[in-house]
Amino acid sequence: MTLETPLPLHNELAAGSLAARDVEHVLHPSTHLKNHVSSGPTISARAEGVYLWDSNGKQYLEGMAGLWCTALGYGREDLADVAAEQMRKLSYSQLFAGRSNEPSILLAEKLKAMVPFDAGKVFFGVSGSDANDTQLKLIWYYNNAIGRPQKKKVISRIRGYHGVTVASGSLTGLPAFHNEFDLPINGILHTSSPHHYSEAHPGETPEDFASRCADDLEAMILREDPDTVAAFIAEPILGAGGVVVPPPTYYAKIQAVLKKYDILFIDDEVICGFGRTGHAFGAEAFAIQPDTMSVAKALSSAYLPISAVLIPDAMFAAFAERSNDLGNFAHGFTYSGHPVCAAVALRNLEIMEELSLFTHARQMGIILQTRLREFAEHPLVGEVRGEGLLAGVELVKQQQPRTPFAASDGVGAYCAKACEEAGLIVRNLGDTLAFCPPLIINEDQVHELIDKFGRGLEATYAWVRKQSLT
Repeated sequence: MTLETPLPLHNELAAGSLAARDVEHVLHPSTHLKNHVSSGPTISARAEGVYLWDSNGKQYLEGMAGLWCTALGYGREDLADVAAEQMRKLSYSQLFAGRSNEPSILLAEKLKAMVPFDAGKVFFGVSGSDANDTQLKLIWYYNNAIGRPQKKKVISRIRGYHGVTVASGSLTGLPAFHNEFDLPINGILHTSSPHHYSEAHPGETPEDFASRCADDLEAMILREDPDTVAAFIAEPILGAGGVVVPPPTYYAKIQAVLKKYDILFIDDEVICGFGRTGHAFGAEAFAIQPDTMSVAKALSSAYLPISAVLIPDAMFAAFAERSNDLGNFAHGFTYSGHPVCAAVALRNLEIMEELSLFTHARQMGIILQTRLREFAEHPLVGEVRGEGLLAGVELVKQQQPRTPFAASDGVGAYCAKACEEAGLIVRNLGDTLAFCPPLIINEDQVHELIDKFGRGLEATYAWVRKQSLT
């Protein structure tokens, strides 16, 4: 088949329908493209609170907060009003060449007051990917500025997810995001995944496994030469890599290694930030002491695209010192500090405070985690893991020793579809079902989520037995 020959549309997609037009015109991210041509899209039509309706009128409980992002849920009039007011007042203003706008200034102040480290400056972007892309550039710029041009390598982790741009996609430690994209680029390394259930040696305790992960990191640093390694980047809980919660002592051991070799800790809070773990930031849940931080997603509850990178004053001082030699700090985006996005994000954070949303998320998280662990003995369930309103249920052929299904079996994908049939949106990350409901979810809705997942799981179990997969 040549580039001139389009794939045929599935006969069941009515000619001229939205579904057929989607297949004809839209290139979808993170989608099996050939299957999509046959099956077509599920088209979202409207949403309110924690519920979403498709174009056929079917209602779903939103179990994934969109893509880990709609913390305040859908359809908030107060955020729409803020956006409309700001559009009328100042619809756009750049931050280039020393220009600014009030919403960006107020949001930067708010973020500095919230984060659990001594942040000096805030750089604005539009996505988690560009935030982590910026992190890499700033690390390189910083080490050039302070006379360490050889200290440039950045260590990420296998199964980590940090975005899809050339730089952030390289930091991501998932093969699908590298395959045939010619990633990762040079200077990006990936150390051990911190998932005890899938990676521990037989009989290895979580404590011993955490020590081995730290030893692996140190061995990599020594192998590469510590004078060439600039930073380590980590999500407090790995999100797209399977909702992986590291062992309790993991970060203490990792940070001891980083401190020993003068390596910065980049804290990627794109998923974990703003209450997801039941704390303001994942760093607080795991006693992480960041040097820099990336935030996005719940920063605006996804009402408008915005991200931010927070850096310490020492880093900014090094940048400013080079101004006379280099002129402009030549990095930034057209939409950096977009006043409408910033105004909505600021109001979003204020609403979170007014609702005591982080406390609420912690309380709802206890219920979610407790209820999900009721499935721990189910024949298909290998592990239930999570923190706050972020959880994963891993499906396996056999619990102990862990025996996964073949990827070609598609068990996780089947379960996600079965949950959808039951009226629940979840996401399968391989054979791990991910849960990340809006933080506003109430107790009755948590139980509804669990009940619908139970129906999806039972339907999957019946299918697995019918297919003789166990």
